[in-house]
Amino acid sequence: MGFWVDSQRGGIRSLIRRKQVDSVHARLEDRPQLAKELSVLQLIAIGVGSTIGAGVYVLVGTVAREHTGPALTISFLIAGIAAALSAFCYAELASRCPSAGSAYHYSYICVGESVAWMIGWALILEYTIGGAAVARGISPNLALFFGGENDLPIFLARVHIPWLNVVVDPCASILVLVVTGLLCVGIKESSLVQAIVTTANVCVMVFVIVVGGYLGFQNGWLDMNSLAGKQHVYSICLDLGTIISDYNLLLHLLIIFRYFPFGLNGVLAGSATVFFAFIGFDSVASTAEEVKNPQRDLPLGIGIALSICCGLYMLVSIVIVGLVPYFTMDPDTPISSAFASHGMQWAVYIITAGAVTALFSTLMGSILPQPRILMAMARDGLLPPFFSDVNKKTQIPVKSTIFTGICAALLALFMDVSQLAGMVSVGTLLAFTIVAISILIIRYVPPDEVPLPSSLQDSIDAISSEDSHAIEEGNPKDSFDVSDHCQSKGEASVGYPLIRKESDEAGTWLRVSIWMILGIVVYIFYGRTHSLLLDAVYVPTAHADKIYHGSLDYVA
Repeated sequence: MGFWVDSQRGGIRSLIRRKQVDSVHARLEDRPQLAKELSVLQLIAIGVGSTIGAGVYVLVGTVAREHTGPALTISFLIAGIAAALSAFCYAELASRCPSAGSAYHYSYICVGESVAWMIGWALILEYTIGGAAVARGISPNLALFFGGENDLPIFLARVHIPWLNVVVDPCASILVLVVTGLLCVGIKESSLVQAIVTTANVCVMVFVIVVGGYLGFQNGWLDMNSLAGKQHVYSICLDLGTIISDYNLLLHLLIIFRYFPFGLNGVLAGSATVFFAFIGFDSVASTAEEVKNPQRDLPLGIGIALSICCGLYMLVSIVIVGLVPYFTMDPDTPISSAFASHGMQWAVYIITAGAVTALFSTLMGSILPQPRILMAMARDGLLPPFFSDVNKKTQIPVKSTIFTGICAALLALFMDVSQLAGMVSVGTLLAFTIVAISILIIRYVPPDEVPLPSSLQDSIDAISSEDSHAIEEGNPKDSFDVSDHCQSKGEASVGYPLIRKESDEAGTWLRVSIWMILGIVVYIFYGRTHSLLLDAVYVPTAHADKIYHGSLDYVA
């Protein structure tokens, strides 16, 4: 009896078949590779640029007014810690499995093919809608430099088509196509452009922090020193004074109330809202195959990028809630209004320029990962080989990039994607959850069998025969017992958490469900029957290296 092999061609087992963890053998496969051009600094630029979007220029006003008050900084800190936990999972998996595909690739290795397909399908939707939504937010900001939306050049201005009830945004579509062209040139060139744009955005945030901090120290931090604030505190004093006679206790309670006017629940609600301002570091993980030293550079790039973003968010929030009382903030343009209240109307142009650069950089970060996910899925046979083609000159999946750009450009041109934005959050939630589960699996329940191509069948039979002789001679040290193998697989189980997001509307979940059902249909009729693992032979992990070395096809 030799070690057990299985092709896992059909039935339930075909849905949970897992591919091989990245290894030297997998990298020796005859397939075009992406260019290894990225270093730590470029990864940091991609991470910061993809994370810091224009949302921070709006979120600080909305969240401070409705949830946190001056404690907005604490909300950003809590959200940053939560994002760091997800980032650590991505960093570990990206360094262990440095291939393109991000969450799709990790779930294929750790969970199984069907789950990986659904994650990849959800990420396709997330990045396409996310990129289109970001692009449609640029033209209103650009309009400021032209004197208003009505003064934009005709080829950039939005046009309403009454008979279709559609607002066409050519500016958004053009920008998506420009970004697509940049990404087709090469990863080194596109990352350089993103680094320049990200630097400009960071400079604007530093301007807000430095100049805003100077104004705050020069004029005094307003907040509760304003007339409205004093009246608000005075009314609280009257209420609490009738209950608490200890003056020192009353003073401490008032100080706490001034900083936490909505209580701990408000701070946590604010953290849940601003958490999505930290999303973007997963774009770094999608470039794992293009990193020169992925085991070292990916964790550093993800960690440093997230730390920079969290620090900038917290400093900006400290400045803004100090310049303007939280209850008088403009929810739409909080930063610009805060500077205007101190006689610096000209600062609105600098801040708007920062918002435009932030949106442009985020747009690049939204479109960058999707071609690589499509390429990874096509490499595995789950999508047509058209998407896995890598240009020999630029070493970029050009066809996938162009396809992604055209789809995002059409969405940005014709659709009001604000109604679909909730679907982006659902896709992100699914990806983060499956990545966390994958970490548990790869640490505590690692795959104990490896899929090998059927071309290695002769070597597999030879090694299996050797093990059969070893068992007959009473030396089962290197042999593999079928019953033990099956028992280990039966004992291992992983619990999947329920994914809930109560604030999502029923329409969002309905649209997500329709998209996922469509994905199931595509998988059943194409992906499942074209998977590269369809004819793979599964052997124990301990015997994989011996089989490779024993094969005539192995290239040292």
